[in-house]
Amino acid sequence: MKRKVIKNLVKLKTLFLDLLFPVECVNCSKEEEWLCKKCFRKIEFNDKQLCLICKKENIFGKICDKCEKSYTLDGVWVAGFLRDQLTQKLIKSLKYYFARDIAEVLGRFMNFFMRDLINKSRFLEVQSLPKIFLNFNKTLIIPVPLHPKRKRWRGFNQSELLAKNIANYLNLEMSNKLIRVKYKKAQAKITAKQERMQNIKDCFKWTGKDLGKQNIIIVDDIVTTGSTLNEMSRILKQNNAGEVWGLVIARG
Repeated sequence: MKRKVIKNLVKLKTLFLDLLFPVECVNCSKEEEWLCKKCFRKIEFNDKQLCLICKKENIFGKICDKCEKSYTLDGVWVAGFLRDQLTQKLIKSLKYYFARDIAEVLGRFMNFFMRDLINKSRFLEVQSLPKIFLNFNKTLIIPVPLHPKRKRWRGFNQSELLAKNIANYLNLEMSNKLIRVKYKKAQAKITAKQERMQNIKDCFKWTGKDLGKQNIIIVDDIVTTGSTLNEMSRILKQNNAGEVWGLVIARG
């Protein structure tokens, strides 16, 4: 009964938001689409990848040898910039205005970014490539999971919507077998890195089979310190994952 009431409230919230925020381009206000083709071409792409920790530039956003001692995560790919007002509007509309169809727009943006990254890898020597590019078509896509309580309130998981779109574009498998088992304070409300790492510790559980060294891409909207991605990577590697990379829209 309680679950039915929550579903009805979510439907009412969606109807209210549709009336309050009609579907129109977030940039030029053209009706019937969240971002028109002309404005899509204005999104700023990130063509320089950095080590998440020390911010030193490298081709693939790998966590560098100096920083990897405290991280199980292999690296993070950042597709765009929060300084880009268009990107910022799209993320806010998806997360806080509950415009879930924007996930398709952002998923397409992330797909173009990944296609470019994959193309770059084809021109480099094998020994200089991350292992994930050597057998990319076997990579598993995993969204950052929400706790069921938070997902019921929002009505969807934005990371899952993005992951579904990316998996579809890249013709890769997506899994929801990594679940969130603890309800904690939202990471966005915590600024200190050590506090973020402690807050997210032991929040995830892998419920699938042994990963057999399969490489993983974790999809999320924004990365700040990487604490969430790193904790997910730790759990996945405990279950025999190969390389684990993050793919996000922007850095917070």
